[in-house]
Amino acid sequence: MTMSNDLLIKQRSVIEFLAAEGCSAANIHARMKTVYGEMCISDCAVRKWVRIFKGEDPRETILRDRKRSGRP
Repeated sequence: MTMSNDLLIKQRSVIEFLAAEGCSAANIHARMKTVYGEMCISDCAVRKWVRIFKGEDPRETILRDRKRSGRP
């Protein structure tokens, strides 16, 4: 099942917000799984984004994927 880009951006926004509040990646993923169910991003992806958000200035974080060449 493929997720829409909008849904990915929404989920990354949730991760950014909860990480800023000090929630752990495991807690964030559990909470998101309750809301998004099967459409929730993986635990590994949540951990990756928590690392990104904790290491950068939140005003400079870009939630969209970079443009890629080739097929999706």
